[in-house]
Amino acid sequence: MKSAVLVVLLLSFGCTKLDEQLYDRITSENFLQTKNDVTRDFLRAFEHSYWSIQGNNLFTLQEDAGDQIMTPNRQGDWFDGGQYQRLHYHTWTPNDGYTSDGWNALYQGVNLATNSLEDLESITDPAKFSMTQAELDDLTAELHTLRAWLYIRLFDLYRNIEIITKVKGETEGVPQSTPEETFAFIERELQEAIPKLPTNDDLGENAIGRWTKGGAAALLVRLYLNAKVYIGTDRFADCAAICQDIIDGKYGTYALETRWDAPFDYNNAQSKETVFGFPGSFGLTHWQYTGGMYWWMLPYQAPRYFGFTDFGDANPKYAMQPGRNVDSVEYTFNLGKPFIKFQKYPDDYRLKKYKNLGNSTREGMFLYGYLPYINSNGEQDTVRGNKGSYPLYFRDQVGMFLDAKPGTEIADKESDMNHADHNSGIFPVKYPYYPSDDPNKISSAYAEIRLAEIYYSLAECKYRAGDKAGAAVLLNAVRARNYPAGSPSLYSADGSQLTDQEMIDEWGREFLAEGRRRTDLIRWGVFNTGTWWDKQPDGDTHTQIYPIGQNVLNSSPQLKQNPGY
Repeated sequence: MKSAVLVVLLLSFGCTKLDEQLYDRITSENFLQTKNDVTRDFLRAFEHSYWSIQGNNLFTLQEDAGDQIMTPNRQGDWFDGGQYQRLHYHTWTPNDGYTSDGWNALYQGVNLATNSLEDLESITDPAKFSMTQAELDDLTAELHTLRAWLYIRLFDLYRNIEIITKVKGETEGVPQSTPEETFAFIERELQEAIPKLPTNDDLGENAIGRWTKGGAAALLVRLYLNAKVYIGTDRFADCAAICQDIIDGKYGTYALETRWDAPFDYNNAQSKETVFGFPGSFGLTHWQYTGGMYWWMLPYQAPRYFGFTDFGDANPKYAMQPGRNVDSVEYTFNLGKPFIKFQKYPDDYRLKKYKNLGNSTREGMFLYGYLPYINSNGEQDTVRGNKGSYPLYFRDQVGMFLDAKPGTEIADKESDMNHADHNSGIFPVKYPYYPSDDPNKISSAYAEIRLAEIYYSLAECKYRAGDKAGAAVLLNAVRARNYPAGSPSLYSADGSQLTDQEMIDEWGREFLAEGRRRTDLIRWGVFNTGTWWDKQPDGDTHTQIYPIGQNVLNSSPQLKQNPGY
């Protein structure tokens, strides 16, 4: 991919041969005329970056390759040439489109952010734009932070990447940096940005969608937490120190919500748990509620159960992997089985079936069993699929149940990625779908970084250092909201229940379907060695990173393919 793709697009709108005046380039000198121009330039990369949480299969790359989410072949639906099966089995190739898609989406963001940085950093007199130097420094620091977030994701997915710091006038890409060079670059970008950034306290109600000191520090947490994977060097002590500083308020005032669903609710833009998020609304932008993410994490007709009719019926691309076989016997492997991992603590509020309660409230986080609703004739009905008129009964199993009633034994015992019907799997509903007449429908911000992540990251650091009791205190600080007061489901004070597997499971419970499962499995050393539903261990570890897509390599001859591909 050419590093100057954005500039090429801009230049294509100009003429290159005129007698009077040349219009062959757009620069900060003739594009930025007012403060509004500066603001629009600044915001362009943010718009694309919000889209990138799900665009070009980026959510799919993180979740379908893990042990919690699946995209099986449902009676011919979602087979798509077997590409999702290859994701599940870790047998992808550079010719699978998603290997190019992720790279292109993230580098488009990098190019946009870099282009804007070059514009803003060329301003020598901010007063000309009715701005102070401090205001300008804030904008450039936010763009550096945004670009660092994009680079961390590229680094995590592909490891051997290009560091682009200049796009204007460039016509060729640059050689790939070593992982050590990339790590150091991202770390430096964030460290240099933090002093220039505001806190969430400085911004108040306007903090949503803005990178702050807390947000940039949280990106350092992600970088350090995974450093052993990225560069072979343990940085858990550095990770723990920054986590503690964030919790202690060094980078702004943050606090955990007391309700499990509050971090995802319609008013979460003002939540003190949201360290960084993108604003959402029904009438404007709401990328997490689109097909690349949560809208296709619903069974057919599920919106009728919600009473939400604005988007039509859904399409079940994603569901939770099963914990039981077709005879309802629990599988014996340790990984995966996400719904069973929730059921381990049966008083968990999240285990209730999702139900809208009115007045912008809901209960429960999962869709299972029958989903009844009142149809257009005013009659009681229930959700059905597109392969028959029978009611669907959603279960923690995968197979060809078709119209079999719950509890009925079926003769077909096959359960795999190529043999699922529309009853197969349970569906998580993390962000609410309030009814169409609810004034707060589809209004949630997307919480990219929550304070809960900082607590869990610090807990992992303490656990790895042998302090199970300290880890338990931190985990329970978040988990307490999931259970009734005095619940036996909270970890004991000494942390004796904590094991590697319990830590992996607890990351999975709290951050189910938040686009990070692959990364967590790799950090815990089980992504390649583990067994889960319809998935055996890999032959080696080269699939810890994706190949650079063949389409990218064809257009960027300076790039070298990742090892093993």
